[in-house]
Amino acid sequence: MFKQITKTVWLISLISLFNDFSSEMLYPIIPLYLEQIGYGSILIGVLEGIAECMGGLAKIYSGSLSDILKKRLPFVQLGYFLSVLSRPLMGLFQHSAPIVGARILDKAGKGIRTGARDAILGDESNEGNRAEVFGFHRSLDNWGAVLGPLAALLFLYYYPNQYRTIFLLTIIPGLVAIFFTFGIKEKTHSVPKKRPSLKEHFSYFSKATISYKKLVMILLMFAFASSSDMYLLLKAKQSGLSDTQLLMAYILFNLVAAFAAYPLGKLADKKTGKLNMLLAGLAVYAFTYYLIGFYTSTIIIVLGFVGYGLYYALTDGIIKAILISISPPDEKASAVGFFAGANSILLLFANLLAGAVWFAFGAKVVFFYSIIITFITIALLVFFYKKKLRAD
Repeated sequence: MFKQITKTVWLISLISLFNDFSSEMLYPIIPLYLEQIGYGSILIGVLEGIAECMGGLAKIYSGSLSDILKKRLPFVQLGYFLSVLSRPLMGLFQHSAPIVGARILDKAGKGIRTGARDAILGDESNEGNRAEVFGFHRSLDNWGAVLGPLAALLFLYYYPNQYRTIFLLTIIPGLVAIFFTFGIKEKTHSVPKKRPSLKEHFSYFSKATISYKKLVMILLMFAFASSSDMYLLLKAKQSGLSDTQLLMAYILFNLVAAFAAYPLGKLADKKTGKLNMLLAGLAVYAFTYYLIGFYTSTIIIVLGFVGYGLYYALTDGIIKAILISISPPDEKASAVGFFAGANSILLLFANLLAGAVWFAFGAKVVFFYSIIITFITIALLVFFYKKKLRAD
């Protein structure tokens, strides 16, 4: 069943599983903990916004540097180490500066490793199995996002309100993730003699291929339709779901993504095509936003979260596979890093826009304009890419 999955892909995927296990243990905890020590919703939003922007810049810079140095593994190891270190630190402090610093450290760690890690996956795949490899990685990553919240729920059931202890416990699966990084054998590459300036690290878009530029511009426009998952949870909460039902809906979303990502990636390589799979994912996204945004029935909203998991399975790994396919072989980390970084930065503005529109006009308007932007994205992808990427 996993004939196309190499040892390195298995290791990278297991690293992501245990790292997500560690980070997602905190998903139901961070807002509760910050509220417990006196943070309001605005401060929480500012904290996350600052961390996301710093993480976005790290993705762009580290992706470029990884390609220049022809090194992947040091970025992967450093990135995971910083993220694992940051999580228990958050539970040790109550003042804003150390907490902001810990969150920035976590996002910076993610930024440092993202481009290099995905470049390794690109090196371990080819045009015939690339979506399958990225789908397999996303599948195991999402299993971590299922196990983490379940572990946190189980702990809080026996030890209510012991939030700080959970921050400390995250180090256990985090250390397992770091341990697996030492099993990766990196492919050797020649190192260039000339080192670029700082400005050149952030100018990858200017030298990228035309196909890459068009695709990234379209997908970055879609970022304004794909604001934080918190808005989905908030709308579900307004529709009458309890806190427990919300968390179970979130776990269900990750469970669907975990089961579906690998077989859908394999299907994209063999029959459907990567672009067609991406288009299907965007269509599912629009339908998901319609269900959650305009209905209040618990059953329909749960179906919406099932659809949201399917959307992730159809798009998350597929986008990376396409970006690598349309970029030069020695620019894999830069291609993924620039897109991921720019997307993270734009999501800050997308969240601010969604929050302002929600406050002024209500939730339905946010979901309506997200659906419209999604359909525009689909139309542009069909117009610019259908013929070129039909066979991927």
